[in-house]
Amino acid sequence: MILMTLKPWLAISILFSFCISNVIGAFVGVNIGTDVTNLPPASDVVALLKARQITHVRLFNADAHMLKALANTSIEVIIGVTNEEVLRIGESPSAAANWVNQNVAAYMPGTNITAIAVGSEVLTAIPNAAPVLVPAMNYLHKALVASRLNNQVKVSTPQSMDVIAKAFPPSTATFNSSWNSTIFQILQFLKNTNSYYMLNAYPYYEYVHSAGIFPIEYALFQPLSAVKQIVDPNTLFHYESMFDALVDATYNSMEAFNFSDIPIVVTETGWPWDGGSKEPDATKENAETFNNNLIRRVSNDTGPPSQPKNPINTFIYEMFNEDKRPGPISEKSWGIFSTNGTEVYSISLGSSGGISDNSSAVFCVAKSGADENKLQDGINWACGQGHANCNAIQSGQPCYFPDTLQNHASYAYNDYYQRMRSAGGTCDFDGTATTTTKDPSSKTCKFTGSSHPGGVFPPAAFGPIGAISQSSTIQAPVIMYTVAVFFALLMQM
Repeated sequence: MILMTLKPWLAISILFSFCISNVIGAFVGVNIGTDVTNLPPASDVVALLKARQITHVRLFNADAHMLKALANTSIEVIIGVTNEEVLRIGESPSAAANWVNQNVAAYMPGTNITAIAVGSEVLTAIPNAAPVLVPAMNYLHKALVASRLNNQVKVSTPQSMDVIAKAFPPSTATFNSSWNSTIFQILQFLKNTNSYYMLNAYPYYEYVHSAGIFPIEYALFQPLSAVKQIVDPNTLFHYESMFDALVDATYNSMEAFNFSDIPIVVTETGWPWDGGSKEPDATKENAETFNNNLIRRVSNDTGPPSQPKNPINTFIYEMFNEDKRPGPISEKSWGIFSTNGTEVYSISLGSSGGISDNSSAVFCVAKSGADENKLQDGINWACGQGHANCNAIQSGQPCYFPDTLQNHASYAYNDYYQRMRSAGGTCDFDGTATTTTKDPSSKTCKFTGSSHPGGVFPPAAFGPIGAISQSSTIQAPVIMYTVAVFFALLMQM
C-alpha cells in the first residue's frame, strides 16, 4: 500500500502514545500517508508525534515539509523513494546522488533519517522495474557512502507477502521462483550493507484470502481453542498468531537462499475498520482488537518461533484514513485517528490514555453532548475574563488534541475551577460543566489539580491570556516552547 502527505492535523494524535519505544527492545511506529482530505500542517503533525511520544515514523516519500518539521527531534525516520522514482534512479548513479543530496544529506544530522525505503512492493506492483531495483539500491548506498552517511542510513526495499509462493507451513515457505534472481541480489545487498528486510505483512488479507481455512482469532492475535491450534507439521512450532507465521515464513524463505542473519522489520501491518457490505470483517471492533493485540505482541520483545531472539519492530498502517485513495471502502479506512486528532477506536496502552479515578481530587469538565455554542462561549469566558491559562490547548501544545470543543472546554473549565473555587468559583458554565473525581489527564496532557506526574510536557504556568475567537481551532497567541524529550533508545540498524 502506498501513502502520501499529511495535513495540519498532527494527525499524529493517531500515534496514540502506543508508539513508545521500549528502552531496549522492539518498537511500534506508524506510517504517515498523505492522500488525506484536510491534512494537518507538518509542524502540527510533528508536535503531535512528540506529544504522543511516537519515536519511529515512515514517510512514503521525501516530503520537505515533514523532514524540516522532524528536525531536532529524536524521532527516527524512514523516507521513501517512490515507485515512479525507482526507474530513474536505477538507471543513473548521478540521479541517485542528487536524490541523496537533496533528500537526505540536506536534512541531516538535524533530522534523524535512519533508512531509505526504495519503492513500495516494487516486484509485485511494478514488475517491469525489477531489473533496476537492485541497481537503484546500490546507487543510493554508494551515494550515502560518498556523503559519509552510510553508517547512519540503511537502504532496503519493502516487499509484500506476494513474493512468497506459499506462506504455510512457515518451515517450507520459499520465495516465488520467478523472482529468484532479483530477490537473491536484494538479500546479498542487505547482508553486505548490514541492512534489514522490509516486510509488508497483512494478516487481514491473508485471512480473507484463506476462505475460512484459518479462524479469525488467529488473525487477530486472540487465543485459539484446543481444536484450532495452528502447528507447523515439520517443526511442531505452535503459532499463536498469523502475524508471527508470516514473519517466520519470510525468515524461512531467506534461509532457503542461505541467508540467516538478516533481521526483518515489518514496515506495514494493520486492519481496516470499514469495508462495507463486501468486507464484513473490516470493522472497528476487529481493527481495535488487532492493533491493541499487535502492540502487546511487539512489546513482548521476542521474535517468531523460529527466531525468538529477534524482536519484530513494526510500523502500523496508518495514521489517518487516506480517503483520496482509489478502490474499495477498505482502502480508505486504515487510519487509527481522525484528522481532528480523535481516535477512530479505542487504543489501550500502558503508557497512554486516561488516568484512574483519584478520590482526593475533583475536576471540572464539559458535559458530554453540551451545546457547542455554549461550550465556545464558556471557553472564551474562561480563557479571557476568567483568567484561566489556556496555553496548553493552543495549536501545537500538549492538550490541543483531540481538537474538539468538549476537550478544550474541559481543560479551560478545569483550570479556572482549580484556581478560583476557593474564592467562590463554580463548575457550571451555563449548565455545560460538571464535576468528577476521574482525572481527565492523559500521558501528555496534565489537568490542573491532578496528582498524576504528567508526561513529557511541564504543566503550564498560571496566568491569563486573551479571549479565544469563535472557532473550534483556537486562534489566541501561542507561546511556543522547546521540550527536551528523552527517548530511551534508538534501534541499531
